[in-house]
Amino acid sequence: MSLSQEFADKLAAEYGTPLFVYDLDEVEAARDELLGALPEEFELFFAVKANSHVELLRALRGTPGHGCRTEISSTGELSVSIAAGHDPALTLYTGPGKTRGELDTAIAAGVRMFSVESLTDLEHIGAAAQRHGVVAQALLRINHVAASATTSIRMTGTPSQFGIDSETLGELMPRLRAVPGTELAGLHFFPLSNARDEESLIGEFQHTLSVAAELCAEHDLPLRFLDIGGGFSVPYAVPGPRASYPKLRAELAAALDVHFPDWREGSPRIACESGRYLVGASGTLITRVVNIKESRGRGFVIADAGINTFGGMSGLGRLLPVAVQPDTEATHRASLVGPLCTPGDVLGREIALPDLEIGDTVAIPNAGAYGPTASLLMFLGRPAPTEVVIRGTEVLSVSRIEHERTWSVGEGPRVRM
Repeated sequence: MSLSQEFADKLAAEYGTPLFVYDLDEVEAARDELLGALPEEFELFFAVKANSHVELLRALRGTPGHGCRTEISSTGELSVSIAAGHDPALTLYTGPGKTRGELDTAIAAGVRMFSVESLTDLEHIGAAAQRHGVVAQALLRINHVAASATTSIRMTGTPSQFGIDSETLGELMPRLRAVPGTELAGLHFFPLSNARDEESLIGEFQHTLSVAAELCAEHDLPLRFLDIGGGFSVPYAVPGPRASYPKLRAELAAALDVHFPDWREGSPRIACESGRYLVGASGTLITRVVNIKESRGRGFVIADAGINTFGGMSGLGRLLPVAVQPDTEATHRASLVGPLCTPGDVLGREIALPDLEIGDTVAIPNAGAYGPTASLLMFLGRPAPTEVVIRGTEVLSVSRIEHERTWSVGEGPRVRM
């Protein structure tokens, strides 16, 4: 999505800055494009960690047979998923550190499918299921010893808190099968994130399907459900379109025909998952210039949005790049930095920028994924950014995350931040 400067200025004047703007038309277009790129038998999970705004989850839900299920990793994400109308029975609960309280809450709410990261994780899930008198469906997340793609963010093939090491599966299977309160339903893979191109994405999926078939044959694994992960790409905070995948549907179908010839009849059911692709292009971050300075020959544009607003993940300098790029014509280079009293508060170092003055707004495109809830919201106690949801130029909702500190022992003031 690209907002006109006039519309961005109008929204900034009305709702203040920093301001995130999400366009539901763009969310639904991304959903439809990705569903169209996958075989029609596929199910699609939305990774709520990418953006947990209830309006976006509601738009992604779509209609029966043409929408997304939710993949969550906390009870907070579960509550938003339910508020958006998603059925907990269709939700996949993931993560390596599921606590007793979280599992009790999830199962009581109706969640039945869990991604399993270890034997003890499965035992915790089974104990919670027994406490509630139900059986939990378990997808064994596999950390395979090898992977196909050599580009992008690798999520498998190394020592990790995520997944069961594939080389240990044989010795673990008798114990995994015997965990009370659980039933092994299938496998879960997530080998990479943000694939660089369609060829590497297809190669990874082909490799995953081959590995899944091999593991099932070797260990007599039940396979009613197979989640092969994601890796779908969209630019992060720089101009550009979502990736397109014209070959993906045919290549996936061909690979599945080889390894799982009954997949078209639902044996097994096949799923992919995506976060940033579904919501990334829907968002624009509008920030206002509060100061401009030069230091030893280098220019700095200081904005009211920093890593507390956008860049909790990019600020790590590992998962996502620290290099935003406004969607405007550039005239010079300077660093775009935030207002925080830390040298790490950098949105873009020596990036191309237009001529700016104090009070001007800067619109950063493709900012719909890994925004407020992936940032250092509480750092320095600054207020969270406002979030506006639109369709076209119609404003549908305005909200802001609020933090509140309360005391359980003694008396203390109620502080909202």
